[in-house]
Amino acid sequence: MNQRFIFAVVLSLLAAACTPTYDVVVVGGGTGGTAAAIEAARDGASVLIVEESPWLGGMLTSAGVSAIDGNYRLRGGIFGEFTDSLAARCGGYDALKSGWVSNILFNPAVGADILADIADNSGVEVRFNCHPERSRGISRKSGHWRLTLSDGSRVKARILIDGTELGDVAREAGASELQDRVTLQDMTYVATLKQYDRDVTIEEPEDYNPDFYKDCCSTWSPEMMLSYGALPDGHIMLNWPQGGNDIYLDYLNLPREEVYRQAKNRTLGYVYYLQTELGYRNLGIADDVFPTADGLPFYPYYRESRRFAGRDTMTLEAAKRPYDFDLYTRAVAVGDYPVDHHHNQNPRREELSHLWYGKIPSFSVPLGVVVPIGVEDLLMADKNISVTWEMNGATRLQPVVTGLGQAAGALAAIAVKTGRHPSEVPASEVQAVLLDRGCYLLPFLDLKPTDPGFRELQEKGIKGEVKGIGRSIDWSNETWVNTPEQ
Repeated sequence: MNQRFIFAVVLSLLAAACTPTYDVVVVGGGTGGTAAAIEAARDGASVLIVEESPWLGGMLTSAGVSAIDGNYRLRGGIFGEFTDSLAARCGGYDALKSGWVSNILFNPAVGADILADIADNSGVEVRFNCHPERSRGISRKSGHWRLTLSDGSRVKARILIDGTELGDVAREAGASELQDRVTLQDMTYVATLKQYDRDVTIEEPEDYNPDFYKDCCSTWSPEMMLSYGALPDGHIMLNWPQGGNDIYLDYLNLPREEVYRQAKNRTLGYVYYLQTELGYRNLGIADDVFPTADGLPFYPYYRESRRFAGRDTMTLEAAKRPYDFDLYTRAVAVGDYPVDHHHNQNPRREELSHLWYGKIPSFSVPLGVVVPIGVEDLLMADKNISVTWEMNGATRLQPVVTGLGQAAGALAAIAVKTGRHPSEVPASEVQAVLLDRGCYLLPFLDLKPTDPGFRELQEKGIKGEVKGIGRSIDWSNETWVNTPEQ
């Protein structure tokens, strides 16, 4: 046999033997991916996060959407742990009500620091500024996922979790994409602003058109527009949908560089408009939040991802009429936000207007949405889950994604520990772990996780022994077993 061939085989075997193996590898340390990693590690799994940016948290931090949408009265599990930490850092929950878009606002850098601490204390290993090699970085052999990373290293995993912003891993792994999309929601390159003691007017950006922004204050005053995303430390989150920095792009099919260029220019144009047309010349992009050359977040806020067919698919009808379906029996996460679609910048906005702020009661989401059909040992943990296009308008929000990520992490750890595929693990085993962690399975407001009887009420709920009554009251969607007096 050729000696060169033998030498190559030996090197290959040595490389394989030296490749670190983890129980769980999470690609994408976003909102759901980070929660999945934390829970899996706390449940005894060895866990690695591979994250393309220098921060954990995804849309909560790295994309700058530091105003939490919903679940203010449903704070449990890792989501509650995160918000409690924010409150402790900022002087209490009342201090987080600094802007009128949310009850919980914060500096993205503070959020990233908190998540890094929680992940580190949970035993999660993280490789920042790293991602699988494009198109050839993920494969499966002999019961393990094999990843070739952009830093030249290789790792193996028993369970692979897709925590990416756009479902890149599930697509690469061969999961079946849902094909019910009518169009993409508008996206936003969020900016964090601050007040300077000097004129900080920027140069006119490429493709600047003041007509894009002329309606930004047609409903609200400039002061109200800016206080919308006021952060506790005086910074301002600029994420304004009405004549602001939302933009419609076919970002799933355009090159990433072009998406970033156009979305950034739309936001820089808005900043320039605020400075030159509205007179806020001392208001500019903060230089003390994101460690980037332009001060903008590491990546944009995508309201929509590729979605993949799972063992359960969450629908709008199941949210409206949960007891006409059996999905609630497998519930692992909750949400209380309306169906919030952004299509103001879409040429088809008029035909899509019925989707804006669609009324639903608070809802639960079943475990099967994170388990793709046809690909074993792969889980989904962000906006890539198995939900209909319409329902994504409610499940895409930070608290729901955090809850589903935590469920995916618990499921991964159980599968590793018991030698099963995730598809073989019944929802009841995951639900038991989540209840141990103080998570809501059903959005019953009657009892908080710290109240006596909370677990019993949740267990009776998923068995159908008690049923909640849901209602939609403005933005306060809610469900009670025993409805309080009005």
